[in-house]
Amino acid sequence: MTVTPSEFAQNLTVETAFNVLAVAKGLAAGGKDVVELEIGDSPFESTPAAKRAGLAAIESNQSHYCPSAGLPAFRDAAAQFVNDQYGLSTTAANIVAGPGAKIFELLFCEAFLDPGDGVLVFSPFFPTYLPNIQRRGARVWFSDLTQDREFRPNVDDVERFLAQDPRPKAIFLNSPHNPTGGVATEEDLRNLADLIRSRDVAVFSDEPYDRMVWRGRHHTITALPGMLDQCVAAYTFSKSYSMSGWRLGFAVSSPEVTDTLGKLINSSLSCIPPIVQLAGIAAMQEDDEESRRSMRQFRRKVEILVAGLNEIEGIKCLDPGGTFYVFPSVVPICNRLGITSHGLAMYLLEAADDQFGVACLGGECFGAAGAGFLRFSCAEPDDRLRQAIEFLPVAFARQDRVAGYIEQHPEYRLAEPYGM
Repeated sequence: MTVTPSEFAQNLTVETAFNVLAVAKGLAAGGKDVVELEIGDSPFESTPAAKRAGLAAIESNQSHYCPSAGLPAFRDAAAQFVNDQYGLSTTAANIVAGPGAKIFELLFCEAFLDPGDGVLVFSPFFPTYLPNIQRRGARVWFSDLTQDREFRPNVDDVERFLAQDPRPKAIFLNSPHNPTGGVATEEDLRNLADLIRSRDVAVFSDEPYDRMVWRGRHHTITALPGMLDQCVAAYTFSKSYSMSGWRLGFAVSSPEVTDTLGKLINSSLSCIPPIVQLAGIAAMQEDDEESRRSMRQFRRKVEILVAGLNEIEGIKCLDPGGTFYVFPSVVPICNRLGITSHGLAMYLLEAADDQFGVACLGGECFGAAGAGFLRFSCAEPDDRLRQAIEFLPVAFARQDRVAGYIEQHPEYRLAEPYGM
């Protein structure tokens, strides 16, 4: 007989982008022309020094176990990187290597959360935050990010959380923010730090888009006094160096916390492949200008999407402060067509046209506060972005197709109009 999965496994929520990616790839395999704006992957090649170092590591047989916390040389290089870029004063002892940044969500929760602890999460939120918190039996408080505040964190909500939750223990902070593109200001971070300093509260500072800040510069809460002891900041090579498939990242914290994280990696992953760590060293030390060139191309793509979307009736799109996502409100369109925002996204992919589709995500894939929005990645050539933009008003005008799609997928019927 089939063994019954755990209750947690049966109710597990996942990153919807990968589900939509699978649908898009299936349609493309069947001959449909799909502009893929659903997945947060880079369209560029991995940076050249990283590729050379990876190949050299293979040739020199760097394919054996290494320390669970990472190669000493990688930890040194990562410490130097954050010191140079963000004004920290770290050493290798403050660094632990990981397979990308996402793993540190889980490890942070294992390191700090016990059943019944309270965790504040800004919403919309990256979808895998919740299952990692739920693994530990902790409770979630939501603080809504709003378009009128440019999707910046509301520190007043943090103060209420600390005052009202019976066991406030952690805060999940993501800046630049996925999915909205919002960026916490230096003042936001300072105010947050002042609230939690010297309290038994830890912050997971998720910073994979650190090199994608379009106005000003990236700030990390770990650079503020005392915060390195209370925070885990996570970085990845996936975005900055187009190395998503290499699966490499690192976290920055106090030596005591990184020692704990290293033990958790030891008990689960053993270690991160030396080959990818050596490629990461080369990326940090030699590929800065190549990375910046890619970031400039991302910025141009974001501008194309924002300008084009704001020309469409019923869409309001902010120019994001960072990331390669745009997060437009489509409330009037959803209300007029009677369809949820994720239903609208799936309609654009599956049913708006027999030969052509646009893959994106409905905002509710990122929590209730995202309802009424769409998330578009800009990881396609510029001409494809323009092609997608031109298609949207045509698709929205095909009301008979929308009605037929809702009939086939009643789960996407909008029960009540979204608030304007």
